[in-house]
Amino acid sequence: MKLTLGISPCPNDTFIFDAMVNKKIDTEGLSFELVMADVEKLNILAFQHVLDITKLSYYAYAHITNQYVLLDAGSALGKNCGPLFITKPEKQKSDFEGLIIAIPGKYTTANFLLSMAFPTVTSKVEMLFSEIENAIVHDKVDAGVIIHENRFTYEGKGLVKIMDLGEYWETQTGLPIPLGGIAIKRNIPAGIAQKVNLIVRKSVEYALAHPAASREFVRCHAQEMDEIVRNQHIQLYVNNYSVDLGEIGKQAVTMLFAWARRNKLIKDTHENIFLPSAE
Repeated sequence: MKLTLGISPCPNDTFIFDAMVNKKIDTEGLSFELVMADVEKLNILAFQHVLDITKLSYYAYAHITNQYVLLDAGSALGKNCGPLFITKPEKQKSDFEGLIIAIPGKYTTANFLLSMAFPTVTSKVEMLFSEIENAIVHDKVDAGVIIHENRFTYEGKGLVKIMDLGEYWETQTGLPIPLGGIAIKRNIPAGIAQKVNLIVRKSVEYALAHPAASREFVRCHAQEMDEIVRNQHIQLYVNNYSVDLGEIGKQAVTMLFAWARRNKLIKDTHENIFLPSAE
């Protein structure tokens, strides 16, 4: 059986999925047709119900829980790994109401957190995450929210942090920040969904046990060419929550949904947002 699989080209995704995509582990009779795209593009494809399995922002998932269910494996959660709100030094203490802010996508968790921390910021421009730093440098926007590898490179471009939006979340909730997860269509048979979850988990475990095995796959798709930065990225976003959400991870996702619902950013969600445990 072949299933379409959407992931981003970012090092944490290519690191996690290398083993299952490139058949370094037993995929138990399943094969995967890879679709690689920026996370906001994946969010939009999920809204269109295009992909069988996909990486997507948790905020995007909150809108489509009736069509997809969340796997336990493959997620990006953690402490001190959230999006950063950045600008030029001379604007660091600005009141950003009315100024133009670059975001990596309307349905990203990054934009959700910006809305929570800075509710008066409404002049937003969507752009590819890798273009935001240069847009600030060249005064195309006043500030921006960066994700992925850019949290390791912005200072080298003379930019400064206004706020760590992940730190804001952690201070408010005491929970890890749920950035992105892996979801599968609800109309896929439960047995297949459970098998996919197991394969993703095995792929994560293989990657963690053999970190050099995915090096070329990660390198050839990464936006950032510096290997040290790629490795920092992987170490930050691939952790125990990537192997299994666990109860704390699920609490974090549930809390994000509660925040969004309380602020009328989403409507009611499916009663079961997580893949049921295998019997």
